[in-house]
Amino acid sequence: MNNNNNVLELKNIHRVFRQGRSELHVLKDANLSVKRGEIIALVGPSGSGKSTMLHIAGLLERPNEGDVLINGEVCTGQKDDRQTELRRKHLGFIYQYHHLLPEFSARENIIIPQIIGGMNKSDAGIRADQLLEMLGLSDRASHRPARLSGGEQQRVAIARALANAPDLLLADEPTGNLDPETANEVFKMLLGLARGAGLTAIIATHNPELAGRMDRIVRLKDGHLSED
Repeated sequence: MNNNNNVLELKNIHRVFRQGRSELHVLKDANLSVKRGEIIALVGPSGSGKSTMLHIAGLLERPNEGDVLINGEVCTGQKDDRQTELRRKHLGFIYQYHHLLPEFSARENIIIPQIIGGMNKSDAGIRADQLLEMLGLSDRASHRPARLSGGEQQRVAIARALANAPDLLLADEPTGNLDPETANEVFKMLLGLARGAGLTAIIATHNPELAGRMDRIVRLKDGHLSED
């Protein structure tokens, strides 16, 4: 049981990439605690390791040293099947590129992860319809990704990430591939849904205006995390 109300804790995280005799220290003794309901902006120069940090927080990549805790459970060192279960149950992911399944409709792209998570098809469809409506996409539900605009595709990706009601949302430059007007619209919807659901989120962004709308700003530079 997680008594301190932290959804995510990163403790003394080190991540080193080795190429031959050279070593690149991407994360150095990185520490972060994220409380339930917090929405945190992760900022830093290109190549600073923001994606690596999100991958480690999302149990997609293992650190060389340190611990990752989700809802108080130490996940570092867990077997792959347990980490997969934790990702499916507790985590949602949004990337800069939507990565929707091209052969399926918008609605089906939201239904599929719910079925994988154990929900029956009928309930998954109801949840998909609710999310599409909240994101203003009800009239695009039957369209495949190729028939959607970039902003619409990313809104479907947001719905897919929220479909299983995750405890923690990890978003890597979710509006970075959109024009400024569309990016602002999509981010406004994402932030509104996250706050409305009391969702905990870490959102990596290069946009200082978007970062300023979040609860905290955490900076990653030279492998270290610091707060404004």
